[in-house]
Amino acid sequence: MTSHKTAQTMKPATAAKKLGVYLEATPAAFQEGVVSRAELNALQTDPPEWLRELRRNGPHPRPVVAAKLGISISGLARGGITEPLTTEQIEALKNDLPEWLQKERATQAEVRKEAVRLKEKKEEEKKKAALDDRAR
Repeated sequence: MTSHKTAQTMKPATAAKKLGVYLEATPAAFQEGVVSRAELNALQTDPPEWLRELRRNGPHPRPVVAAKLGISISGLARGGITEPLTTEQIEALKNDLPEWLQKERATQAEVRKEAVRLKEKKEEEKKKAALDDRAR
């Protein structure tokens, strides 16, 4: 008995998410088909011009917009940004630096600082536990 290995495929939305692009801006052929793991790997290692253009100029999905602005996805929503943005629009926001963006960046900085503090605390507790174990 021989087993046939079928190619692992994914929906276009999943592939677009993995590629970091906005699905609705991709070519129709990409949106309407399925993407195999091999095709996804090929797109990542040697992106076609349409993919390079989307990554360069957008429109970008919310996770990419949030990362480019240095804030969370929730911060985008609080700032009223619900639609994908182009690189040009993101740069304009960075240059204008509206109050909401300044506030969200400060919030994100605090979140990162707290995450580092908690990680260090956990490492200290781990070291202390290891020392206590040796002492027994």
